[in-house]
Amino acid sequence: MIELIITIIRTAVVYIFVTLGIRLMGKRQIGDMQPNELAVTLLISEIAAIPLQDSSQPVLNGIVAIFMLVIIEIFISVLAMKSPLIRKLMSGNSAVIIKNGVIDQKAMKKVRLTVIDLIELLRGQGVFKIENVAYAVLEVNGSLSVVEKSAFRPVQTGDIPKISPEEATLPLPIISDGKLIMEAVKALNAEQSEIMRRISPAKISDVFLLTMDKNGKMNVILKEENK
Repeated sequence: MIELIITIIRTAVVYIFVTLGIRLMGKRQIGDMQPNELAVTLLISEIAAIPLQDSSQPVLNGIVAIFMLVIIEIFISVLAMKSPLIRKLMSGNSAVIIKNGVIDQKAMKKVRLTVIDLIELLRGQGVFKIENVAYAVLEVNGSLSVVEKSAFRPVQTGDIPKISPEEATLPLPIISDGKLIMEAVKALNAEQSEIMRRISPAKISDVFLLTMDKNGKMNVILKEENK
């Protein structure tokens, strides 16, 4: 019985101090954390588990370690605010992935972002056509910030009847980095021979990205030549 009470007290104490430590780091969701913040959060969770799993370990040791990590994180955050170099080393830089409807393939390779990943991120922002994007920036936390061209920004409710059903189709990626996506081809009831004819004289292996909607409208981006 006494051991149970001790365990409850130890758990409550660790919980309070872990919550306080996370609170001192600032109000961020996991998806909004910078790499160093996420690393500290994971370390805190591991350290907090030690005195809970091993009753022979003093709770004070865990609390000291937790607040040492919090102090280091706050110190690094202050340095990052003062020094762009420190911020770059600890968090990296955002990257412009799309500019004026054109994908920067070198930037995508640098951040190891695939075409499919990019399309999924765009869809998450309510954007379904790459050519409609003025700027798309991959932030250091992995989210994508998108600015659409003025002509393609969301319409008001009163403008919805002006949109024809043909314009409301969803373009799908048919070719991604030189590879044909058969699932998308079947979903659009497209013919591979027709696709090859329309991209001629280019070959499938020459295409970085090809999207097509149910109306047959295509958008083709060829691979950049290696310099």
